[in-house]
Amino acid sequence: MTTPDKVSRYLQILLMGAVIMYFTKVISIPMMFGLLIAMVLYPLCRWLEQRRWPRSAAIAACLAIVLVIGAGLVGIMVWQVVELRQELPRLTLKSDKILVDFQQWLTTKWHISLDMQINWLRQTANNLGSRLGAVLLGTVNATASLLFNLVMIPLFTALFLSYRELLMRGLYQLFGDANRNRVRVVAMQTVDTYYNYIKGLLLVYLIVGILNSVGLAIVGLNQAILFGFIASILTIIPYVGIAIGALLPISVAWMMHDSIWYPLGVVAVFGIVQYLEANVIFPWVVGVQLKVNTLASVVALFLGGVIWGVSGMVLFLPFVAILKLIADNVDEWKPLATFLGPDK
Repeated sequence: MTTPDKVSRYLQILLMGAVIMYFTKVISIPMMFGLLIAMVLYPLCRWLEQRRWPRSAAIAACLAIVLVIGAGLVGIMVWQVVELRQELPRLTLKSDKILVDFQQWLTTKWHISLDMQINWLRQTANNLGSRLGAVLLGTVNATASLLFNLVMIPLFTALFLSYRELLMRGLYQLFGDANRNRVRVVAMQTVDTYYNYIKGLLLVYLIVGILNSVGLAIVGLNQAILFGFIASILTIIPYVGIAIGALLPISVAWMMHDSIWYPLGVVAVFGIVQYLEANVIFPWVVGVQLKVNTLASVVALFLGGVIWGVSGMVLFLPFVAILKLIADNVDEWKPLATFLGPDK
């Protein structure tokens, strides 16, 4: 097969895969989340099984650990949100004052009368009211999707862990007996490397969240833990995640305090922590590098958003990194590894 034919074939496979993922995203998204979680839990599950735990008990113990950690994080976030609600009257008064000042600025600077502003706000409110049904329907659908995923993701995780030998036998048959040992080595290296990477990455998020929280507490924000860990989690979205995570605490600091130094302090905290994360914490804690180059990361980010929405933006980056890791170990895929690899 000539090189143009190979390229055409690969493009057809990619296009077909994208179409299938788009039209099956209801089940594909929780399945892929389940696969990633299963890869992370596999070493622990295997360790328990080597100590004569039944497989079902080992899987249940792994999922219970994830559930406890997740419940603890949700509990902390709820506690912080409750505290934030207590600040709402104060924030409302400040926001009303800002709105009045803004209206006066529009009137003075741009000669937009107060009546024109009120009419525009009334029209906007009417448009929002006419779309209220669609908003409520979207909220119901999002809630139902969340509940469905909360059930299906652990189920798929348990199934992947339970039937892993069956999946490996299928890969052996797919690539032939001659490549059996090679497939096994690549699969084990991929799982072990990805496990170590995710373990280090979670530790990085924990350290960054703590540093963010301490810095925001020093600045004077009461909900420092909430804002600090939201910003830490959002760093999973490269390049723009930290900026998105900083918007809310900057706004709250601006509305709660009359001085501009408080928002600037928030910006300084995130800037310092982001610098430490990129240049000190991540290289020291993670060690194992699964990063792909900027072009591949951005393409994966936008393709994931187009195909699977926010879930795709989260899922496509690690899967591209896994694809890069597999390509490093398969001679026929070396060109792909070069395209995805970091700049030299």
